[in-house]
Amino acid sequence: MWLTTRLYILMAVMFGIVYAILVMAAHTIGVTGFVPYIVMAAVILLIQYMVGPALVGFSMRVRYLGPGEHDELQQMVTELAARAGISKPRVGISSIPIPNAFAFGRWGADSRVCVTETLLQLLSPSELKAVLGHEISHLRHRDVAIITMLSVIPMILWYVSLRLMWVRDRRGGNTALVGLVAFLLYFVTNLLVLYGSRIREYYADLGSVRLGNPPGHLASALYKLVYGGARVPKESLRQVEGYKAFFASDPSRAIRELRDLREVDQDMSGTIDQAELMSLRAKEVRLGFSEKLMEVMSTHPNMLKRIKHLSALAFRDMS
Repeated sequence: MWLTTRLYILMAVMFGIVYAILVMAAHTIGVTGFVPYIVMAAVILLIQYMVGPALVGFSMRVRYLGPGEHDELQQMVTELAARAGISKPRVGISSIPIPNAFAFGRWGADSRVCVTETLLQLLSPSELKAVLGHEISHLRHRDVAIITMLSVIPMILWYVSLRLMWVRDRRGGNTALVGLVAFLLYFVTNLLVLYGSRIREYYADLGSVRLGNPPGHLASALYKLVYGGARVPKESLRQVEGYKAFFASDPSRAIRELRDLREVDQDMSGTIDQAELMSLRAKEVRLGFSEKLMEVMSTHPNMLKRIKHLSALAFRDMS
């Protein structure tokens, strides 16, 4: 409930910010002149909404599965979608050399869940099912649409600041000041969009557990994603830089996160078992300044914090 509340609070704050700026601007120089920028932002958002799925599929080199292909994978998706109460999404395999999974689409009937070939080789069936539950939860919560709605707000503020910052108001008004405030809020709202993206990852982890996947299975899967991501060449990471928000984990941070997670994997087995998860729950996660700054600028939460969140869910299931 608290995760849901934070998302709604974030949406209210974001739309409140853009409303306040538009009112200030209208009071300063009048409403005329702003409609084209709002329309432009709406058109860009609409184009992104309509062509986005095809662009993601093309960039990620996705091949959608037909009947009889990867039956075990398709059966997992069918079961999870039924538990989530949504239509079964299209299932695809991506050939990019990064072990990960992602979900995208415009609406229920257009939703897609994809895994990479390297992910299928890396995870056990139970871990794969936990990751698929995470992606199915993104579709169930429709949080892709929420982030898309939020992402248009920095765009509007950028247009407003561009329009007003260099205007010379001969009436002695505060036009340039309003433009400067809009420019500063453009950066603030960008950070808030990233914050919203991190919330949705916690929310999807919780959703996977609610779909029947033990928290330890997802924790172990995320650990393996970090391990696999740390071995990916930098050239491959650069090719998907603009799409990493779709992933179950951020591969560009894998090398740094692997150092922290090795302390959790006490027996160096390459997985995180129930005892290790419970041991993490009793510890306090302390991030250095650089790790905190990196998280603030990222679409995904710090992985150690994320797995600690799963340890709390595991304890709750045992209680």
